[in-house]
Amino acid sequence: QPIEGDDRPAILAPKGARMRMPDAQSEISKALENLGLLPPNMKPEMAPLTGGVSSDIWRVSLPDRTVCIKRALAKLKVEADWQVPVERNAYEVAWFKAARAIVPNAVPDILAHDPSTGFFAMEYFDPNEFELWKSALLAGRIEADVARSVGAALAAIHSGTANDPKIEAAFQTDETFHAIRLEPYLEATAGIRPELSEALFDLSRRTATTKRTLVHGDVSPKNILVGPDGPVFLDAECAWYGDPAFDAAFCLNHLLLKAAWRPCDVAKYLDCYEAFAEEYLNTANWEPKDILESRISTLLPGLFLARVDGKSPVEYLTDENDKNKVRRTARHLLLNPVTRLDEVAAAWKEELTK
Repeated sequence: QPIEGDDRPAILAPKGARMRMPDAQSEISKALENLGLLPPNMKPEMAPLTGGVSSDIWRVSLPDRTVCIKRALAKLKVEADWQVPVERNAYEVAWFKAARAIVPNAVPDILAHDPSTGFFAMEYFDPNEFELWKSALLAGRIEADVARSVGAALAAIHSGTANDPKIEAAFQTDETFHAIRLEPYLEATAGIRPELSEALFDLSRRTATTKRTLVHGDVSPKNILVGPDGPVFLDAECAWYGDPAFDAAFCLNHLLLKAAWRPCDVAKYLDCYEAFAEEYLNTANWEPKDILESRISTLLPGLFLARVDGKSPVEYLTDENDKNKVRRTARHLLLNPVTRLDEVAAAWKEELTK
């Protein structure tokens, strides 16, 4: 059940869509043969997963197991013209392998990878045992302990890769990270909100030049499964050696945004926000905590605004009043930066209770 791309969970494509895939099925079968996972001339049962925007991904039933096979796209499936390097596929595989060495239960096992075609296969997670964190959050199953476990696992990955010259050399993906994250989120938003352009471009430049740890780049609830042994991180296409504050802010951002979507659960979402932040900062050991928290706190409003005015707006905030609440809070915090995460949460809570 890997998920990738935007904020919509991957689901099986409609039956009609599957009927129009003979060419894709043949290509996938050939890729599986090349990866050594399928005997020649065998046609396995497979179904496309939809919802993501940055890759094609299928669930495939092999003779001995079910797997997921994935291939990166050059043009993302969004309204905006969003072109990204397909080489990110190899770095995604590398991120999974590096993270698995630190937190083996928190990432999928990579079964095979063919860099020449951009295909890789990974383990499949049974939805009867693993639930998408986003689905739980939107359904009202909002548990601080889950957020705390995500913060702990993420901090462990950052800690285990911090200030590592070998990891840094292996993830020289500045161009891709800019194309997938900094430009569509911060810089594109600056074009929409010129009065905040200077602050947003400053955040983009600071993030781009801060090199501390291995970064996932898309730590969103739609990319995290909750299973019997804790969280499992998916979709590492944005893998980069850089600023861990981006990962933390990216995740905390979603917890804030969902509070606008379900106002009846504001307190629970903010409890999750606090639990994640506390556990993450307590586990972080690669730099002074106040400096790290300051970068997260100042970046967060930029990402907050980006999810309503950037190239990848969250799909669940459709009411213009809710979007304006985000805009007002983000604008205030971008023009009047704070250095603590509880101050960010307090500003958002104040806006929501007006």
